[in-house]
Amino acid sequence: MSEEELVEQQELFEHYRFKVDPGQSLLRIDKFLFCRIENVSRTRIQEAANAGNILVNENPVKPNYRVKPNDIIQIVLPNPPREIELIPQDIPINIVYEDDDVIVVNKEPGIVVHPAYGNYTGTLVNALMYHFRDLPLFNTGEARPGLVHRIDKNTSGILVVAKNELALNRLSKQFYDRTTDRKYIALAWGIPDPPEGTITGHVGRNIRDRKIMQVFPDGSQGKPAITHYKVLEDYSYVSVVECKLETGRTHQIRVHFSHIKHPLFNDEEYGGDRIIKGTTFSKYQQFIRNCFEILPRQALHAKSLAFDHPVTGKRLSFDSELPQDMSKAIEKWRNYISGRES
Repeated sequence: MSEEELVEQQELFEHYRFKVDPGQSLLRIDKFLFCRIENVSRTRIQEAANAGNILVNENPVKPNYRVKPNDIIQIVLPNPPREIELIPQDIPINIVYEDDDVIVVNKEPGIVVHPAYGNYTGTLVNALMYHFRDLPLFNTGEARPGLVHRIDKNTSGILVVAKNELALNRLSKQFYDRTTDRKYIALAWGIPDPPEGTITGHVGRNIRDRKIMQVFPDGSQGKPAITHYKVLEDYSYVSVVECKLETGRTHQIRVHFSHIKHPLFNDEEYGGDRIIKGTTFSKYQQFIRNCFEILPRQALHAKSLAFDHPVTGKRLSFDSELPQDMSKAIEKWRNYISGRES
């Protein structure tokens, strides 16, 4: 009997590690893995191998490789198994780029990326299933077809989705290996000190509230998380910050900035929906309320994304403008500070 260790389960892909038993007879690796991973087809295992996502003793192998005693096998599989019945819906999608293998979209705030408890319809995946109703990948019954990363419901911005199994596997590997380049723009309370730096600290489920995350500085729980930041604009009470993700944990930027006492503006889950910095004057308090009305969500936008095309290998880079609600709130702060100084 082989020994199996589930090393890590990322948000949108799974990483398994197996050590082959000393008495194992020669067996094709796709058949070996098919017998040991639940809810996975042999085709998906073969696609993972063809994309270079199956390693034996640190080297990529093809589906016909025959496992040997004491081999160390690692596999990265995108797309967790089916969870719920998905309904294709004719929902508009803001398409930035599309070819035979990938689609890049600019997600509006307020849209959930994939169906889950409480949000079974009206999601980006429901829209993609309608848009790609003739593609095999979007007719498999998978809960997250084509997804290799995601952004929160009330976060806007750039997202890449795979259109076939090969693209899905190769993109998943890039996100797993951290070779993508993701930059976000945030409006945070206060001015981080220093104005350019790195926030670290394991991120995991909050002990008291499982719907949100928390930072575990001692690494006792959660997964390693690294956020690089740079202050772009200083408005005394708030700042516009560029964030570059080295890892991609759930709510990473939001919980990291809350951890350093600079929660994102109007982020109700992490304490940013109240006055953190500023005066007690009623005029200022009314100004903040007006800003919250303009921007009724956390001030976070996935501005740019770069990755290697899964088939051609060419580096692709995509950038987006700030959504109207966020740009209006920033402009309101800019005018408020300039008016106060004059």
